[in-house]
Amino acid sequence: MRASLAAVGGIVLGLTSLAAPLQAEQASLPREEVERIVRDYLLREPEILVEALEALQQRRQIAEAEAQKDALAARAGELFEDPSDPVVNEGGDVTVVEFFDYRCPYCRNMVPELVELLDEDRGLRVVFKEIPILGEESRLASRAALAAARQDKYMAMHEALMSTKDFSEAGIEKIAKEIGLDVARLKKDMGSEEISRKIEENLALASELGINGTPSFIIGETLIPGAVPVARLAQLVEAQRAK
Repeated sequence: MRASLAAVGGIVLGLTSLAAPLQAEQASLPREEVERIVRDYLLREPEILVEALEALQQRRQIAEAEAQKDALAARAGELFEDPSDPVVNEGGDVTVVEFFDYRCPYCRNMVPELVELLDEDRGLRVVFKEIPILGEESRLASRAALAAARQDKYMAMHEALMSTKDFSEAGIEKIAKEIGLDVARLKKDMGSEEISRKIEENLALASELGINGTPSFIIGETLIPGAVPVARLAQLVEAQRAK
């Protein structure tokens, strides 16, 4: 609402400034009279403000979409080809990048959707970007998943973390034992500088791309915020494949 009021103010000021040449040509017409004419016109034809606001909003949306497209293209290497990212189906011809947090309920709801899509589309490649934005437990979970990747158990840890409610160190250790990890090695790797740096890089990349919530998906040059039905994801994947 505050932004809309500011936009209205800007439009009114713009109309007033456009009337300045009229004031210059007709020196006998004082500024107050010009402002009154503009005000009366807006009161008589208020729909012009609605039209102007809609045009302004559309222009901003187009500019934001273009800026986002340029940002995605500029960071394509980090998004799609970072060798430190966990990947499912490395040889797939279309890539979906997911930014997520293990404690995000919407991310957790997306797990069966992604599994279904991977089962149906053998050409789908998925890149996982850990962005623990929901606190220290989220960060601990991300460390555990990235550490599990060093023992080739990323997906086992990922799926377990997406279904657990216990994100404590003891809870993570329990999961590690259940999926057959070397727990001592896992703990050591969780504290590594490389994993800390990877998480910070993911968070910085998300911020630069305007991603401020999870889950968020990237397919080609399209950013899809929020949970998405599997049918919609499949459509976007096919559209990208057809390019």
